[in-house]
Amino acid sequence: MFRTAAPICLALAVLGAALCCWPPVAGAASEASAARKTLRAFDDEQQLAGLFKRWADEAKRRKDEAQQARLKKADGAAPSTQALPPPAPRPAPAAAAPAATGKAESVTNVQHAGVDEGGIVKLHGDHLVILRRGRLFTVRIAGQDLRPISAIDAFGPEVDPQGAWYDEMLISGNTLVVIGYSYARGGSEIGVFDLTPDGRLSYRATYHLRSNDYYSSRNYASRLVGNKLIVYSPHVLSPWGDPYAAFPAVRRWRPGALPSDFKRIAPATRIYRSDEALDPFAGVALHSVAICDLAQPELDCHSTAVLGPPGRVFYVSPNSVFVWTTAWRSGVLATAPVSAVFRIPLDGSPPSALKTAGSPIDQFSFLEDERGMLNVLLRSNGRGDGMWAAESGAGELALMRVALASFSDGKDEVPNDAYLRLPKPAGYAIQSRYIGPYLVYGAGSGWSVPTGGVRSPVFAVRYAAGEVHEVPLVHPVDRIEALGSHALVVGSDGKDLHLTSVRLSDQPATVDRHLRPGAAQGETRSHGFFYKPESEVDGLLGLPIIGGGESAARQLSTGSAAILYLRNRGLALSELGTLVARPAQNEGNDACRASCVDWYGNARPLFVRGRVFALMGYEIVEGRVAQKRLIEIRRVNYSPLPLQIAR
Repeated sequence: MFRTAAPICLALAVLGAALCCWPPVAGAASEASAARKTLRAFDDEQQLAGLFKRWADEAKRRKDEAQQARLKKADGAAPSTQALPPPAPRPAPAAAAPAATGKAESVTNVQHAGVDEGGIVKLHGDHLVILRRGRLFTVRIAGQDLRPISAIDAFGPEVDPQGAWYDEMLISGNTLVVIGYSYARGGSEIGVFDLTPDGRLSYRATYHLRSNDYYSSRNYASRLVGNKLIVYSPHVLSPWGDPYAAFPAVRRWRPGALPSDFKRIAPATRIYRSDEALDPFAGVALHSVAICDLAQPELDCHSTAVLGPPGRVFYVSPNSVFVWTTAWRSGVLATAPVSAVFRIPLDGSPPSALKTAGSPIDQFSFLEDERGMLNVLLRSNGRGDGMWAAESGAGELALMRVALASFSDGKDEVPNDAYLRLPKPAGYAIQSRYIGPYLVYGAGSGWSVPTGGVRSPVFAVRYAAGEVHEVPLVHPVDRIEALGSHALVVGSDGKDLHLTSVRLSDQPATVDRHLRPGAAQGETRSHGFFYKPESEVDGLLGLPIIGGGESAARQLSTGSAAILYLRNRGLALSELGTLVARPAQNEGNDACRASCVDWYGNARPLFVRGRVFALMGYEIVEGRVAQKRLIEIRRVNYSPLPLQIAR
């Protein structure tokens, strides 16, 4: 599926049908016994080739049978049927996955401290680095400076950017990487750039990582832990062609690059699966987690991959990578187990898995907590978070809580008492966050036009105890964020924007509500919000806004009108003001060659070294808090074209 605005409605309309056997027993998770086994990999390339040969033989049999059926139908005879061959034997053990350690600073609103996420703006020394419409920019902010320094294409000088999207950026030391996807070349691209202390950018190399499109309306394809770049890539395998053509592989880009330049990074002994029978005709994907060492001059990547159904959600904790796979099945096919969760530890130990029910909504459905437990918010209907699959609230909800020690060789199913049935909120798109001991969730309008007159409560679940608290609201739930150990809930009533603080105590309750008339949030992605704590109970927050009643999908083509800033004083919210966008008259004519739709948004609040900034399109506006109000003090337009610069 190409990333055009048109498929959004189609993608939302064809979400998966309900899964049967949804766990009927409510209650907290029981303690599981220590892991007995880990997943087994293929013994060697010959064993893997044997599996693919069985797929190819079955594909040929089906093709021949279909041809015979057509001939018999022409003669008035009914076609014959034949049973499928038995599943392949269970594969054998493999070597451990590569290790990844360390923590990285990030100015991004990340899910876990120390696990940075690919974004559109990062901080490098005295410079903001911005990824915008296929280009990279640096802006100096040392002292009281606000000055564009450098600009460069986000792709190599010999790379044709046509049909490519350059989505995410990460920085490790003086190395910058851009993660993109090329429909023309059929895979992910990793562009590597050098950054100097004075803000200069230079291109080093481009690497082509074979994959299907990783895009998700909520999730991010890349993470950074220390100097280890983690990239998730799905690879749908077809029995009708050459499965190896979709296998994880890397090549350094060069003019006239050939398919033979690819070097596989997932040998058979690093490909794992459970004992669940796989039907390639119903959909099988190789879910690859590549770990690349950014400390090396040449990108060195190794992949650990798991075979499973195509639906997926990808989550990275400080300790592990989790891949949840879900089959795209309905009707009688849904009677078999259709989901599994795979755990790939970052310490290099072998992966493990559990059979499960349901599907997470997005990466925020997960929490690997400090007690060694995995908590996951699930819905009974879902296909993962690929493309716009997360933007629906269809199905019943449950919280799964299992011990990491219960993960084993994939034969075991999560027991019924590990699922806690949860009330389903009114609303279309479900939002959730884990904050302190609570899972907080609710529902709102998602990418659709906000609806008036809808009141949807937010639910606070003490996940270790299984306690569910309903907190009434006067508005839907379009965003949930942490204010320290408490929560902020944001939603539009179709006309005005509401921001409600919620105290997460023994009895969660609302504390304060701020109303911004004639507004709605201008960014749906998690990175669009930022909270800067000043103490345990106080802080500043920023959120892009647009006009009330406008669809959030407009963020793909139109920038936010302003960024709203509030002060939090012990959960009492007061408005400091807004920094307003004033784009140059000819800003749309920027000679964009690639990534000309803002799939990852274009507005971010930034709090850097006691200063307040607003990134809005090609503008960076700085404000200063004076007399309890935020006033603009300077702005710069960093566009690549000679536009008017206001100061």
